[in-house]
Amino acid sequence: MTDSDPDFEALLVYLKEARGFDFTGYKRSSLMRRVDRRMSQVPVADYPEYLDYLQVHPDEFTALFNTILINVTGFFRDPDAWSALSEEVLPRLLEGQDGPLRVWSAGCSSGEEAYTLAIVLAEAMGAEPFRDRVKIYATDVDEESLAHARQATYSERDLQHLAPELVERYFEAYGQRYTFRKDLRRSVIFGRNDLVQDAPISRIDLLVCRNALMYFNAETQNRILSRFHFALAPGGVLFLGKAEMLLSHASLFTPLDLKRRMFAKVARPVLGGGSFLSDPLPPPARTELFGLDRLRNEAFLASPVAQVVVTADGLVALTNRQAEMLFGVSPRDIGRPFRDLDLSYRPAELRGCIEQAQVERRVTRIDDVELTAAGDDKQFLNIAIHPLIDSNAGLLGVLVIFQDMTASRRLQDELEVTNRQLETAYEELQSTNEELETTNEELQSTVEELETTNEELQSTNEELETMNEELQSTNDELQSINDELRERTAELNDANAFMEAILTSMQASVVVLDRELHILVWNRRAEDLWGLRADEAVGQHLLNLDIGLSTAQLRPAIREVLAGRSERESSERAAVNRRGRTIDLRVVCTPLTSETAGIIGAILVMETSKSSAQAAPPAAPE
Repeated sequence: MTDSDPDFEALLVYLKEARGFDFTGYKRSSLMRRVDRRMSQVPVADYPEYLDYLQVHPDEFTALFNTILINVTGFFRDPDAWSALSEEVLPRLLEGQDGPLRVWSAGCSSGEEAYTLAIVLAEAMGAEPFRDRVKIYATDVDEESLAHARQATYSERDLQHLAPELVERYFEAYGQRYTFRKDLRRSVIFGRNDLVQDAPISRIDLLVCRNALMYFNAETQNRILSRFHFALAPGGVLFLGKAEMLLSHASLFTPLDLKRRMFAKVARPVLGGGSFLSDPLPPPARTELFGLDRLRNEAFLASPVAQVVVTADGLVALTNRQAEMLFGVSPRDIGRPFRDLDLSYRPAELRGCIEQAQVERRVTRIDDVELTAAGDDKQFLNIAIHPLIDSNAGLLGVLVIFQDMTASRRLQDELEVTNRQLETAYEELQSTNEELETTNEELQSTVEELETTNEELQSTNEELETMNEELQSTNDELQSINDELRERTAELNDANAFMEAILTSMQASVVVLDRELHILVWNRRAEDLWGLRADEAVGQHLLNLDIGLSTAQLRPAIREVLAGRSERESSERAAVNRRGRTIDLRVVCTPLTSETAGIIGAILVMETSKSSAQAAPPAAPE
């Protein structure tokens, strides 16, 4: 062991105060070697300069911690030891035990060790009992490793030491990665825990801490092993790495398999004023009052008021049945630090009040504390903390009394509710009397309004009868108009049919235009001549038609007719019919005249000459 460097110790103190990582218990030789390696990568020359660098660059903490916390792990690391655990230790641990099985993987790194425990236990118990009974608590100080462990996803290389049937049974493949089974993953709980500073997890049946103690000095190892002894339940097993021996801790652990580093807890009582482990209690000096002591103890246990006795060092010394029923504090918690119990801060913060009672040597009270019991029932407690002083004015501890005030609180609440209800009822009664008077006046007014309304309704009824007669007369007139419109429509249909028959029967092409030269009529002969259907031509501008006749040449004649300067314009034109043959066309333009409006359009009559008609072959039947 090298001598301690004051600058290096100052660096360790800064790490503890700034980030909560206590490395003062690590072996100095290996710890300085890792810090020096990180300093050479920055690079800085000495420890004071590196401390300044950490103050300026907060991100450097993560890199330093990753260098110090060497996360060397794997599935079934040291297979021979794991085989001995599953074949020799677990059967004895599980024999005759039907309750929950609590396992702690301390220094779990990236989770391989915790999931190895899950596989071993699932193989020994079966998947269904494993899910129902087992809780695996996996802890580490490295948050990055814990984040990786919570994902439960590993590469094919990480699983190379696992048997293929175990991989298939306990992992699900996603591409090139493998994820631990979700139904078993729920039994593995990851969290941060510093073995040097944080309280241990209690009532553990199997504690696995492999190759972690080797990095701590002897003093810190003793402290951690004392915590492990406290954490283990009676009959619990400690499983260490092959680099750790425990040769000097026979009072805490006895070997089960020294070669594979498996140890059983040695049962030792907890002294009221000690730490996690202390020497056995001396036998009592007087035994003549044994029966009276039993009577006092039974009376304390049977007290209807929940009571808990805490030693001056903060350990639970006594607890009665009512406290167990209300808060779940049982005799198994005797010897545990009171601050580790939920009762220390729920339903009220008691730690500060206990310290106040110890310092001031007087009773401290907390009234109207609300406690939510099973089924969402609420209880109200008055808590009194009495300091226990011996005959020499020495502080022995404190007695915490929980007085159930639920019944009196309920009566008080009911009394307040009843008083409020009486006040409300009196106000409602007075308001009701006033409302009755107002209602009586309103009813009188309503009767008068109803009489007036009745007269108005009679007058309205007479008006409605008159309106009904008028509507009946109007309906008769509309019926007569409808009959006339029907006759006019029939006449108009006949006229249209007659006009259509005339236009169809004409041998000439007839086109009727309005004053803007938009086509109004396009007869059947025009369709045959130009190959343009009536529904395509009607509404189009004459000059926009693409037919075998130059319609622009017809514009002068049409203008003369529309202007009233001529009643007939005739011309001979050469054209091409729909069959692509050249024809001689005679075009006659006459005005379309209305008796009231005068000239409203023009009529074009287009006839082929006889010579063109004889030269043209007969049209193919359609």
